[in-house]
This record gives sequence, C-alpha cells and structure tokens, in this order.
Amino acid sequence: MMKALHKALIIGATAISFSAAALPAMAAEGEPRQYAATKFDPAKMQEHMEQRAKRMHEALKITPAQEGAWQAYLNALKSNMPQHGQFDRAAFKQMPAPERMEKRIEMSRNHITRMEANLAATKTFYAQLTPEQQKLFDEKAGRFGQHRHHGHHRAKHQQQ
Repeated sequence: MMKALHKALIIGATAISFSAAALPAMAAEGEPRQYAATKFDPAKMQEHMEQRAKRMHEALKITPAQEGAWQAYLNALKSNMPQHGQFDRAAFKQMPAPERMEKRIEMSRNHITRMEANLAATKTFYAQLTPEQQKLFDEKAGRFGQHRHHGHHRAKHQQQ
C-alpha cells in the first residue's frame, strides 16, 4: 500500500513539475502568458478585494436587511486571509527534507482550517440570500472569497 502511495506521489510530483515548466509556453487564447516578478503589495491586494466585493454587492443587490450579513461575511473572509511575509524562503531551503515536509503539512493544515472557516461564513451568508440571489451568487462567486495569488506564486518559483 505504501509503495503504491509513494509511487503515485512521485508520479504526481513529476507531472506537476513538467506542467509548471510548461506554464510560460501555455497560452490563454493563443498568447503566451506573461509573469512579472513583482513583490506582493498588500495595499493593491486590499484595493482589488474591495473592488471585487463592491461588484459582488452590486450584482447581488444586497438589501439593507442583508447588509449586516454581508459585512459579517466580508469580515470573516478578511480575517481568514493568509498572512504574507511570514514565510522565510531561505530558512525553508536550509531545513532538512523531513522538516520541510513537516512545514508543508503544517501550511496545508492551516490552509484547510482557513477554508473551513470561509465555508462556514459562506453558508451563513448564503442562507440570508433570496433564491434569486443564491443563483446569482452561485454563478458569479466562482473564486470570490478565495485567496488568488497563484500567478504571483508561480512567477516567484520560476525566478529561482
């Protein structure tokens, strides 16, 4: 059982490595993707989140009676955002392999905890919506409320 799991993990890691190496060549509508090596800017991220929240608020036509639930939802999502700047990449590289794996597992557990908290906040807010608003939320929410740094993350790894 362990050998099969180990083999599956190695195959998966290899596939991910090949996929990551091919990312710059992949195209969205036929054009190569451009990754800018930019430093994380919390102010820009905050502004982007506020703009997305405003568009969602307008699209859902949140009523005054729903405003409290909306604000509670946004506050919950905001409080569950991962904190940037806490990860020391140089120290991570210096760790022995088992410690790096332990750190990755710890980060994964923290991520799951944040996602579970976001799910609870989403369910509470969703229950306050009318059926029409729920349908619109289902269509528009997509990744609303989820951390979206994957392009930034990939760009950093490609530099190294």
